[in-house]
Amino acid sequence: MIPAGAAAKGYISAGFNAPGSDFSVMKDIQKYVYAKGKGEFDDKSRFGSIYHTRGVVAGIVTAEAIRIAQSRFGKGKPITGEQMRWGIENLNIDEKRLKELGALGLMPTLKVSCMDHEGSGLVKFQQWDGEKWKVISDWMEPDRKLVRAKIEEDARQYAKEKNIEARDCAKEN
Repeated sequence: MIPAGAAAKGYISAGFNAPGSDFSVMKDIQKYVYAKGKGEFDDKSRFGSIYHTRGVVAGIVTAEAIRIAQSRFGKGKPITGEQMRWGIENLNIDEKRLKELGALGLMPTLKVSCMDHEGSGLVKFQQWDGEKWKVISDWMEPDRKLVRAKIEEDARQYAKEKNIEARDCAKEN
């Protein structure tokens, strides 16, 4: 939306993370990374933008999955791809953990499993004011009944076309 600027004023989108730099984790990144000249931001005005915070959220999810995998397969040891998948499929970033990470409000809670790679599916709606995104809703749940059957159907079709054997999550747990 930045290139569109004022021309896009009023546009509404859904996002799985919030924009902004007022979150504790963002303040820490500013203090310990950018203020010490360790960041690689060419355009400092992008700090806290929706894409920047999306990258921070991706980092949180990745680091938490590694932490969870290492808690099972050996702390401080390199993990395999299979172990990383296990870590991702056992993510449970609840409100308590979000608060510990300084990311409460930046992202929704997230619980992933073998059967549910989506996690919460929660989104916030945000509106472009001509210069920045303004959050205009709380976290909202998707209508899973509306799309789940289509997801399952598409997954079965894709697996058939690619000759992929479906995983049996019940056997893996």
